[in-house]
Amino acid sequence: MSGQKQFDVTVALDQATRLFWAKGYSNTSLRDLLRVMKIGEGSFYNSFKSKQRLYLLCLKHYDEVVTRRRWEALMAEPLIRKGVRRFFVVVLDDLDDPKLPNVCLMAASLSNDVLSSKELRKYVIDQMQAVAHALTQRFREAKAVKELPPEFNPELATQTIITFLQGLFRVVRTLHTRRQVEKQIEVLLLGLRL
Repeated sequence: MSGQKQFDVTVALDQATRLFWAKGYSNTSLRDLLRVMKIGEGSFYNSFKSKQRLYLLCLKHYDEVVTRRRWEALMAEPLIRKGVRRFFVVVLDDLDDPKLPNVCLMAASLSNDVLSSKELRKYVIDQMQAVAHALTQRFREAKAVKELPPEFNPELATQTIITFLQGLFRVVRTLHTRRQVEKQIEVLLLGLRL
């Protein structure tokens, strides 16, 4: 049937996301993408236009699936201290899952090869700012109802947690056991008075 897609776009996008997630943007070739997506070059260009455009779609797919699950864990707990801890549990569960690459696709996107593209840079930076805003807002709400002490600084706490996560995603697979990371997270959160 000429003119109709001969592949499942959702499945192909999921496979491409997993490949980018595992190998990174620059280390993923068009040949690699065609193989895991099980499509030909013509279908690739007709459907996705370019590797850069596909990567943007993969980042959005990742956010809809992985990032959403992490933030739902944070927001589902009525108490902020429990919510933050639940968020970290979900992050560590993802890192421990042998079916998933043990890195964050968004964290891996903070690289020159991705950020040199204006469109990709805008998406990555906008998403990171949205995450920071949501976490800061959650802290402000908890502080307003006196769940957190008056001297608690929501902005600084958010920046510290995001910085910790960026470092965690870069070293966890080679330097630390889950138990060690859990201890580090607890020290971090206690230091922030969470």
